Amino acid sequence: MRIIIGRAIKPVSDWWFAPAPAERLAAVRIIVGTFALAWILIRIREGYAVAQLPAENFRPTGVVRLLESPLPPALALAISIATAVLMAAFVVGFRFRLLAPFAAIALLWTLTYRNSWGMIFHTENLLVLHVMALACSPAADAWAVDRKPAQPAAIGYGWVLKLMIALTAATYVLAGIAKLRIAGMDWIDGEQLRNQIAVDNLRKALLGDLIAPLATQFLEHPAGFIVFSVMTLVLEFGAPIALVGPRLARLWALAAWGFHVGVVLLMNIWFLYPLCGVAYVAMLRAERPGMWFLGWWRRRRGMPAA
Repeated sequence: MRIIIGRAIKPVSDWWFAPAPAERLAAVRIIVGTFALAWILIRIREGYAVAQLPAENFRPTGVVRLLESPLPPALALAISIATAVLMAAFVVGFRFRLLAPFAAIALLWTLTYRNSWGMIFHTENLLVLHVMALACSPAADAWAVDRKPAQPAAIGYGWVLKLMIALTAATYVLAGIAKLRIAGMDWIDGEQLRNQIAVDNLRKALLGDLIAPLATQFLEHPAGFIVFSVMTLVLEFGAPIALVGPRLARLWALAAWGFHVGVVLLMNIWFLYPLCGVAYVAMLRAERPGMWFLGWWRRRRGMPAA
């Protein structure tokens, strides 16, 4: 029986733990970590301003439900600054095994605390999940300020990338499920999507914001929204195809990126994590630019190739 189970599990194990270079995982760590660090730094001032709002505006969500009342604004600011410092250590790979889990927890807390004061930004969920996955992995075995380990990680580096791809795929599948829960199969007729785009742009116009550049043109052609609706569901429910292999993963990532560009053009809503391509970096050969630069630098300095 054990032999049968072992034979059944082995192909799955070989697929999940397929080898990947340590430099690829390190590049993903640097890219995702840099985005998270920039996100925190850009929003520190806003977060501090929000933390000074009246306590009745505080609606704790997620891990922040541990609090019965808001933190003093100075403490909230200090936590945000500490999060930025930890994320900087995360990016450069400083004391990674010790500090990376704290960086992930701090990021989760800081972003959730900000969301407890108003609109919940679900688009930050995937960023936090990716940082958590990296924090629990040997992502600093290469391209880190700490000394490189004498031996590579026993279980390799590819499984972390697979986990990040699976997390990405799960968020898109959940988005598709949410659409069907709201409208059922009526979503496919395009009317729900058309109404959503029309209402969103009308709200922007009434509030003095910029409307999407292509919204008015496409709203005059209802039939086109049938195509958009079907393509959206195919993209979201088809996200697990990214786990099949690298080529399919890259093709799906390109389609998903195009989808988010379409959201900008039709709704002027910017999901920066996927729009910058960072959400899909685990699906790419992310180490190649860094390897090219290091090779160029060594050649320029007359150093031997690594």
